[in-house]
Amino acid sequence: MKKFWNWIKNEEDARTLHLEGVIAEESWLDDDVTPAAFKAELMAGPGPVTIWLNSPGGDVFAAAQIYNLLMDYPNDVTVKIDGIAASAASVVAMAGTKVLISPVGMIMIHNPMTLAIGDSAEMEKAIAMLSEVKESILNAYEIKTGLSRAKLSHLMDGETWLNAKKAVELGFADGILFERQEENIDEGHALVEDSYAFSRRAVTNCLLNKLRARVPASKPDPAPPDAETEKQPKGIPAELLEKRLLLISH
Repeated sequence: MKKFWNWIKNEEDARTLHLEGVIAEESWLDDDVTPAAFKAELMAGPGPVTIWLNSPGGDVFAAAQIYNLLMDYPNDVTVKIDGIAASAASVVAMAGTKVLISPVGMIMIHNPMTLAIGDSAEMEKAIAMLSEVKESILNAYEIKTGLSRAKLSHLMDGETWLNAKKAVELGFADGILFERQEENIDEGHALVEDSYAFSRRAVTNCLLNKLRARVPASKPDPAPPDAETEKQPKGIPAELLEKRLLLISH
């Protein structure tokens, strides 16, 4: 059995788990031995557990069971992402009582994927299954981040990559490794809306708001312009600028 985890016994009953590589690359699914072995090792001793996580993901059902075991663990679980927590590994990370990420670490979330063979009925079943799996993953993200399911779903649709600061801002992580706690608090959830989203909608709305603040709305002229008025430079109405900007953004 090829294990993707390794336990290290520390002083004062604290234990460290290194979870590296693909989750359940060779076993776990339809396997009673591997999940039982992981559970036995997790419950083998008392005290807090620290997990160093560096995984590109893997089997979502294996990740779900690991998530459940860690959530049910009676002591604190600190997850430290020292490389990448992508796909199914991001679900495991959400089980941490505290999640810390390296300043050079990454979290990636996306929609679940599968392989399906058969007729249209089988394809429809696969689509329905993927939809339900996504809902289950959203549960873990929602519990940890507090973000709306709609926002989280949108992030999954776009295969979103989060660096350390963005992971903290969105609530996927609680802090950045090797930084002072005060810095982490200052860069907390309050900055989410202003600093994260880079999308056409966000950029367009930002520019429109600036236009509205700087350009007065157009008003009908109460009388025909005189000669002096004709000499003045004519500005572009705010409504026209908005229409042009929306056309460019699309």
